[in-house]
Amino acid sequence: MNLKSVVFQNLFLSFIIITFFSSCQKIPFSFSKVDINHVLLDSTLNIRALEINGNKVYNATSKGEIYSFDITKPDLINVEQYNSELDSVLYPNFRSMSIVNRNIFTITIGNPALLFKNGKVVYREVNKNVFYDSMDFWNENEGLVVGDFVNGCISVLITRDGGDTWKKLDCSNFDNPLPEEGFFAASDTNISIVDNRVWVASGGINSRIYYSDDKGKNWEIINTPIIQGEATKGIFSIDFYDKNNGFAIGGDYTKPLENISNKISTSNGGKTWKTIAEKQDPGYRSCVQYFPNSNGKSLVAVGFNGIDISNDGGHSWSHISDQGYYTLRFLDDCSAYAAGNGKISKLHFK
Repeated sequence: MNLKSVVFQNLFLSFIIITFFSSCQKIPFSFSKVDINHVLLDSTLNIRALEINGNKVYNATSKGEIYSFDITKPDLINVEQYNSELDSVLYPNFRSMSIVNRNIFTITIGNPALLFKNGKVVYREVNKNVFYDSMDFWNENEGLVVGDFVNGCISVLITRDGGDTWKKLDCSNFDNPLPEEGFFAASDTNISIVDNRVWVASGGINSRIYYSDDKGKNWEIINTPIIQGEATKGIFSIDFYDKNNGFAIGGDYTKPLENISNKISTSNGGKTWKTIAEKQDPGYRSCVQYFPNSNGKSLVAVGFNGIDISNDGGHSWSHISDQGYYTLRFLDDCSAYAAGNGKISKLHFK
């Protein structure tokens, strides 16, 4: 064997070794640990909305700030303070956001509701009961925002022009609206979108699934067996791995250790739901997400009481950290960013 061949083989072997140790674990997925690296620790932070777009991570705070950084330079954090020329809102309280083609969308909770696109108010609603909780987009043009019960039904805003204008759906779009029905602004994850489909999980006195298979033109309402009946109970987060398999989690945030009927799953596109891992931890969690490319088997749930993982579609769970977070988004098959009270962190699962 000549010297050139030896050098080539050594280089190839080095590449394989580096790739193996630096890449995510391959199928079958089976995660049991997490390494946590804090990007930012600041006791004044309160973050419930986080999005990843390309190599950038965005966080919306309760004080109207957008924190953003490149994953290759996490120490260089940009902070943009939002305000409104129309309203004397000193600190807009953000609980939801979306990033579409580098356009930053976010909306305030409470009255008045102010929906921003790149810092400019594109929708404003004044009502003593107005409260918007979550947003998401089907594509670069079409998206929705969901909010609590106002004037006869839940609040749903739809855009079809890339977020320049938003229209509120009339109550005639929804059969059997229930008084006081709303959503939890806990993690910006009570909306899940797959292709043209969307599932929206309500909570509180009633905890149901609002489903549309035509990008919000027509709606069906589906009952769930999750714990409900009080304002503090219900679904806090929902995620679909594909058009058939979905998972939702919640509970009672005032009794976070209770684990009765706080986890539900579906395998038929949300038509029916069943309780899963009954009387098993975790208790209350504010966010659940499927691991990408895990065949719908691996899930992570976070809340202020820690991080939990399932490798069997939610039937059993392992508590892997006491670090508390409100929300989480995946960067790749085994890495994610999470945020919450006082921190933004990168999580690497293994």
